[in-house]
Amino acid sequence: MPDSAVSDVVVSTQWVFEHLKDDSVVVVEVNASLEVDYKTGHIPGAVGWGLHSDLEHQIRRDVPDVDQIEDLMARSGITNSTTVVLYGDGNNRSATWAFWILKYYGHEDLKLMDGGRTKWTSEDRPLSTKVTVPTKRMDYTGQSPKDEIRATKQHILDHLGDSEVNIVDTRTHEEYIGQLTSAPGTDQSGIYRKGRIPGAVHIPWDDGVSEDGSFKSVKELQTMYETQGLQPEQEIVPYCRLGVRASFSWFILKYLLGYENVRNYDGSWTEWGNSVGVPVETD
Repeated sequence: MPDSAVSDVVVSTQWVFEHLKDDSVVVVEVNASLEVDYKTGHIPGAVGWGLHSDLEHQIRRDVPDVDQIEDLMARSGITNSTTVVLYGDGNNRSATWAFWILKYYGHEDLKLMDGGRTKWTSEDRPLSTKVTVPTKRMDYTGQSPKDEIRATKQHILDHLGDSEVNIVDTRTHEEYIGQLTSAPGTDQSGIYRKGRIPGAVHIPWDDGVSEDGSFKSVKELQTMYETQGLQPEQEIVPYCRLGVRASFSWFILKYLLGYENVRNYDGSWTEWGNSVGVPVETD
């Protein structure tokens, strides 16, 4: 686990193992495909959340509304005082998306298991195929949205060229230079324009990940961002295609490096590349 001023939100696989029977802790696996991964083996007792089914609005392209979050938490056996430990697939980017959503709605006691499924399985820790269904629905009240951690398209437009606001493109090189609209090997449909937001610096989200799926050291992370000119006193806005990869970079900047003013642009390139009249850069 990284040595960070705010690393109390990052817990080790050993910490999770030691708290599997702690009634005040609910472990949640966040996965893009619950059928493929969660149901074929997850941390014993972990609740399963679908990245696109539970953590997106199901009618409009948006974050879940507060009613959806309240229902999700209540049926997952979570109260407002529960310690929620998140881990996910894909080196935890699904889990950082859930972390961002839950912080947006004000859940206080949140933790992220460093390394996610990758690290847990590499250590041959126990897995279960039994779907966890909490025996009791709890009471949960969502808080007012924390808009200071979210960037909208208008916010980006209002700050283009602002030296105190750094926009960070966390996608692949091919997406950044305008060759592809999505990561190599994935569906390329659904976005009208290729390219990047003007002035965005390129720091891929997975540059912050070690081989075992855990975060790189704080020193390595600091160097990675500082060499691109990012400073703690500035506002930083990561984006990607859907906001999921960007949430991983948002988490690093805010909770490992202590940057105070970090916003996730969840509209990301899907919104920007399909919008009329917005500027686009390519190489």
